[in-house]
Amino acid sequence: MIVNFWASWCTPCREEFPLFEARLAALGPSDGLRIVGVLYKDEAPLAQQFLDDLGAAWPTLDDPDGTLAAAYRVVAPPQTYFIDPDGVLRAIQIGQVQEADFDAQYAKIAP
Repeated sequence: MIVNFWASWCTPCREEFPLFEARLAALGPSDGLRIVGVLYKDEAPLAQQFLDDLGAAWPTLDDPDGTLAAAYRVVAPPQTYFIDPDGVLRAIQIGQVQEADFDAQYAKIAP
């Protein structure tokens, strides 16, 4: 599982979404990859427009009071957590996930 904290006003978030979409399409069916987005300090209508524009194929949770962000100790978006099939956090990516980053971090959680 990948948990990605993002915001509509975050340019790196917008830039990494296509990578997540491509990896989910490629790995999801065979490896069971799941992605969950968490909205970080953003307004729901702006976030929905962002999702509509980019066509995210994964669920996004609203975190209006910042409870999830505090629990995950989010510094700023994008911040991404790579969790293995046993529920163990194996990697944290602070900042935009590039292809090489994704591959290195995903290797730590792949089944």
